[in-house]
Amino acid sequence: MRFEQYLARSAGARPQHAALVCAGRRIDYATLHGDAERLAAALVHDTGLAPGERCIAFLDNRPETAAAVFGILRAGGVFSVINPSTKADKLAYVLANCEASVLVTQASLLPVARAAAAQVPSVRRIVVVEADAAQCQGGEVPWQAFLDAPVPALGPQPRGIDIDLAMLVYTSGSTGRPKGVMMTHRNMVHAAASITQYLEASPDDVVLSVLPLSFDYGLYQLLMAVRMGATLVLEKSFAFPQKILPMLASEGVTAFPLVPTMAALIVQLRNFDPAWARSVRYLTNTAAALPPAHIERLQALFPGARVYSMYGMTESKRCTWLPPAELARRPDSVGIAIPNTEVWVADDAGRPLPPGSTGELVVRGGHVMQGYWGDPEATARALRPGRHPWERVLHTGDLFRMDEEGFLYFVGRKDDIIKSRGEKVSPKEVENVLYALPGVREAAVVGVPDEVLGRALKAIIAVEDGHALAARDVVAHCARHLEDYMVPRLVEFRPELPKSANGKIRRADLQAEAEGRAGPG
Repeated sequence: MRFEQYLARSAGARPQHAALVCAGRRIDYATLHGDAERLAAALVHDTGLAPGERCIAFLDNRPETAAAVFGILRAGGVFSVINPSTKADKLAYVLANCEASVLVTQASLLPVARAAAAQVPSVRRIVVVEADAAQCQGGEVPWQAFLDAPVPALGPQPRGIDIDLAMLVYTSGSTGRPKGVMMTHRNMVHAAASITQYLEASPDDVVLSVLPLSFDYGLYQLLMAVRMGATLVLEKSFAFPQKILPMLASEGVTAFPLVPTMAALIVQLRNFDPAWARSVRYLTNTAAALPPAHIERLQALFPGARVYSMYGMTESKRCTWLPPAELARRPDSVGIAIPNTEVWVADDAGRPLPPGSTGELVVRGGHVMQGYWGDPEATARALRPGRHPWERVLHTGDLFRMDEEGFLYFVGRKDDIIKSRGEKVSPKEVENVLYALPGVREAAVVGVPDEVLGRALKAIIAVEDGHALAARDVVAHCARHLEDYMVPRLVEFRPELPKSANGKIRRADLQAEAEGRAGPG
């Protein structure tokens, strides 16, 4: 089944049921489905979108983003949601990398979208939310006018099948360039079905999500809600917990997905109202493990809720989950394989290791990506032959150990990617920006353990002779060129950085130092 068909099914089964509560609007399934259908028809008839063409949604958390996701799928296209804090050069890279045909954005982001699209000849239409004709130029068109275009409705047949590519999720790569993780409709259905099974999710659930739809954890809150016909309460951020948390009670929220940053803020609140927690049936956490003290405090604040610790990565969405009953016994475990999935700890050849050994986590299942868009070398490193001649399995690049009862424990990362605020950050990408700052001679970025952020980014810099730089100069420069979660929180100046015999900076040594352990060098 193609994923947009779930929206049609939910709209048919419960047309007046709230699909989205967002930006002061309550949007039922009939309305969301209608908007997606009209967008799809316009994409096909106005832009000539062919099945498999890529469309970028450069939008914040808003109802139009949901309509864009399902409208693009209905048109037979491939969608990618890009974080609204993305700068023009990086957006241009993404557009060019996937040869996008359509860019959907909003008026507040139009200058960035224009600057990016101007560099990419494949973009032939920009659809702008909250804009009128006077604000648009060239190939731009207001969202509402695009949806209201007098074009024929699409026929009832889907424009493709379930093994077609459905989405690209761009994630930071070790080279500093984002990589587009390719997921088919079948991949998405497998992941959504497995997750909702172990969560015991229900069509009557009300999910409150403040996670960006550009983040796959946030995106799947939308996908799973639509698949079940549940309600998603969608907010833009958790910057003001005192504004968000009362919505748990006012909207009768039953499910509340968290990342460790959010959990740290919640457990530190001194005036948490018990009424906020009464309707919540379960909390979920991924991106990084919660400290046991935070788990204990969350259980006290939400006494009627189950707490799920999980591990996942963009390349397979979710890998493991810890049954809530096991939290007290093994709070530092990320659990067992999700339903209809196999995982094991492997040696360098991919062979399973005995309990207690440390090795790379390998994942086998229908949710494993198809590869990285346009990057066969990176794909070959991640997807390798499995136990059977017809399959490839995912080598995650993350180190784990498994206990005698089959429960998994995260040990560390084989590559340099840093997870901060639930987002993957490539040190190389930040370092590239640092080197563009006059006066920077050497630079390395490491992750410093942080109770709130998981890892706080630290820039370690050697300054050229004759230049004077302050930490505020470095932070301001990065803020102008990077997404907010990629801006270093800490800056340290040194006369020089440690290097290997061939002159390469020993980032691994600096990372080990930041974590208070011995480095490999």
